[in-house]
Amino acid sequence: MTSDDHHAKPWETVRRGLLMLVSSPAGAGKTSLSRRLVADFADMILSVSATTRAPRPGEEEGREYFFKSRAEFEAMIAAGDFLEWAEVNGHLYGTPKAPVMAALEAGKDMMFDIDWQGAEQMAAQAPDDCVRIFILPPSWPDLARRLHARAQDSEAVIQARLALGKREITHWSAYDYVVVNKDFDRAYADLVHIYRAERMKPGRNPWLPPFVQDLLDEKV
Repeated sequence: MTSDDHHAKPWETVRRGLLMLVSSPAGAGKTSLSRRLVADFADMILSVSATTRAPRPGEEEGREYFFKSRAEFEAMIAAGDFLEWAEVNGHLYGTPKAPVMAALEAGKDMMFDIDWQGAEQMAAQAPDDCVRIFILPPSWPDLARRLHARAQDSEAVIQARLALGKREITHWSAYDYVVVNKDFDRAYADLVHIYRAERMKPGRNPWLPPFVQDLLDEKV
């Protein structure tokens, strides 16, 4: 065994992580697809947002959300501590910058189940780290059927979600990839292929330049 055998190969060193931003209209499957990817890949972790709403029963600080007072949240906005934030139904929600950047530096990937506005804000702040993926339903009747099958909302709420979905879909062309979720397993396989390919990009593997230089310096 040579002394080199005791050292990690260059491709085993820490690479830079990536941010997967997955968006879709309600019912198209982004939550199920993104949660499965997080479950299947050890380097992928789910982003935790900050919010001003009160914790619900069973929710824990740092697991579901980082719970903040409105004054704390507004101070974070003023300090530029968010990659993206928005007000929804009277409550503020945002993605804290520090834990995301720390994860990237440590070679961890982060999954974001996010709307198009949040994806746009994040891509503007971290353009080289973000991978934007839009999930489309195979047809509009199929999306409506999925929302009705949940049996969680009133007809008025479902119609409001469908109307919002129409507006959300108009932003599909701003994304790096588009996946049509006609079959869950096929759509998930497409998501995995995108993830694996993005991990291999040169900019996310800082060991590549010295490795290539070593190859060039070796005597034939």
